[in-house]
Amino acid sequence: MSNIFAYADIALHQSSCAELLTLTHEAQQLATRDKLDFASLNAVRPIEDVRFPERPVLLPPREMPKRKFSTPTGLAAFFHAIAHVEFVAIYLAWDILYRFRGMPEDFYRDWLRVADEEAQHFEILRSKLQTFNVDYGNLPAHSGLWDLAQYTAPDLLIRLALVPRNMEAHGLDVTPPLIEKFKQLGDDSAVAILTRILNDEVGHVALGSKWFKWMCEQHGLDHESKYQKLLLDYHAEKGGTLKGDFNRALRLAAGFSEAEINWLATHNHKK
Repeated sequence: MSNIFAYADIALHQSSCAELLTLTHEAQQLATRDKLDFASLNAVRPIEDVRFPERPVLLPPREMPKRKFSTPTGLAAFFHAIAHVEFVAIYLAWDILYRFRGMPEDFYRDWLRVADEEAQHFEILRSKLQTFNVDYGNLPAHSGLWDLAQYTAPDLLIRLALVPRNMEAHGLDVTPPLIEKFKQLGDDSAVAILTRILNDEVGHVALGSKWFKWMCEQHGLDHESKYQKLLLDYHAEKGGTLKGDFNRALRLAAGFSEAEINWLATHNHKK
């Protein structure tokens, strides 16, 4: 097998956790050696066909147990939750390159690299989790992480705005305080893991910014006003609001403009 879309088809529809990791690393290694074919093969299956492993059990956000860093059980639950975020992020990266055809080859190379890095994140988090005698899948996980993928499946511009430039960008805001918390706890391995993930995620969000701006240019759109409209439309439809303490430095590094960050801050409804 040497075609990126053949790899993606198996990764998204037929793989176990172990197979997903193996396929992801293998495909990236082929791409690095220029041994991967990027010709678009076969029809794209609907996103409803994507299959996740049977475990962990997925619960609605409101049913997830509370996590406290003051106990080993709470720390295990925290690292399980973060591992789940990174696991779903592998699917998100595979899905964006699988679902949206006709883009430049660099687009597919970029998101394959993201999938590979997300897989690495998952693996180091899983190793950390196992120090608590807990493995990935032993605890329940958040069911809402795939919702945005399903919502944005019909349109690449919306996918780029709402997944890397919204959901994943939120990680740039919340991770630095978590790193500080683990510094206070004296957990050097957690600090190193979260710092590695944060540094990589700046690059992942930057790729979202890069391709969002590219798409807007192709359609003659102003990328700043289009981004604002897509976020407002989404929150209006879902009944939510823009909330958060936005990390200006990291968002600038990830391709946000000063105007976009100022607009986000102006529309912040955090209580």
